Amino acid sequence: MSAKPQCVKLNDGHFIPALGFGTYKPEEGPAFGSQQPYGGLQPSIIPILLIHHGLLRALLARDAQIYMVPENKPLEAIHLALEAGFRHIDTAYVYQTENHVGQAIRSKIAAGLVKREDIFVTTKLWCTFHRPEMVRSNLELSLKNLQLDYVDLYIMHYPVQMKPGEDLFPVDEHGKALLDTVDICATWEAMEKCKDAGLVKSIGVSNFNSRQLEKILSKPGLKYKPVCNQVECHLYLNQSKLLNYCKSKDIVLVAYCALGSQRPKRWVDPSSPVLLNDPVLCDMAKKHKRSPAQIALRYHLQRGIVVLAQSYKENEIKENIQVFEFELPLEDMKILDSLDRNLRYAPAPLMERATQNTPFLMNFNVETCVIPSTHSVNVSMDSDVCDTSDADSTNVISPHLSCLTTLLQPELGPLV
Repeated sequence: MSAKPQCVKLNDGHFIPALGFGTYKPEEGPAFGSQQPYGGLQPSIIPILLIHHGLLRALLARDAQIYMVPENKPLEAIHLALEAGFRHIDTAYVYQTENHVGQAIRSKIAAGLVKREDIFVTTKLWCTFHRPEMVRSNLELSLKNLQLDYVDLYIMHYPVQMKPGEDLFPVDEHGKALLDTVDICATWEAMEKCKDAGLVKSIGVSNFNSRQLEKILSKPGLKYKPVCNQVECHLYLNQSKLLNYCKSKDIVLVAYCALGSQRPKRWVDPSSPVLLNDPVLCDMAKKHKRSPAQIALRYHLQRGIVVLAQSYKENEIKENIQVFEFELPLEDMKILDSLDRNLRYAPAPLMERATQNTPFLMNFNVETCVIPSTHSVNVSMDSDVCDTSDADSTNVISPHLSCLTTLLQPELGPLV
């Protein structure tokens, strides 16, 4: 089979490279740098630490010590990815890596390695910019950071509306998240206008479940369907029901955390399984003379999923691009299917908030929604009280972080 990277056709006629390079900047361990307390962080650093794990800014008051990725690491990694052959780069306004993406792309264009049209750039609309009149301004900020005239894909990062302002994680004096009352369909209409203006080629969503997608798809006067839904998806959370739903609507599923979590100790239980150490996966990798990461990525590609891979190591970046050099037989795909355990590494808290007329359940993209804790949680929010317990659910969050649920009202139940 061809070793050349492949593309997937989107429902608007454009094509997205099937393998992308992620640029989310996580906290890291001692190998990368120095410790700083949360209270000493600059505001621009805060989103990098918290958002892609679905956590709101509840931990900022804690005098906790963390490790940071050095500022130059994302830029170095993006340079390496482009040199290795990656042509799909995924970023977001809240990651604070758009400037690195733009700098790397301009450098490679100047060097004659690529042309702008060779690169597929994704960025994302942040939750404090959901008001229709603010959508384009957030996009223009991203374009300025990226030093680009357009992006290939613009995604609604979360189906959550937060109060506009300079603070990307607005909270009140009690530490409760300040949400906004914006119709998600009105936000989508503003994104459609950005596409009409030529600022984006395609528009999509992230962390949506089927009901949230239906809200957009059934909107009167819908001009453009979402081309994709970017969600956590890996061997331990294969999203089969959501994948089938998206395929039925001609919406491409894009997988983040495809190789498992980067395992930040602040909220991922150290005892949670390391996906790339799974014995079944490792045995299969030996069988095919490939790395576990290559097998995990190839699995998603053969399911028709666009997959994002991320690493700061040159050898791993080069290795990940080689997933088009082999194919897994059907019997191996079935074995990998059986590894699913509905385990979420990047917890997306369940948020229920009500507009004046219609409650909107922010239950994200899980197929069976569980609070990731093995102990009961009793949460009181306003006049509503929700008791949640699930002794059989998989604990992937450190128990001491259950305090975060004071910001949220969890719900249990099937979502697809």
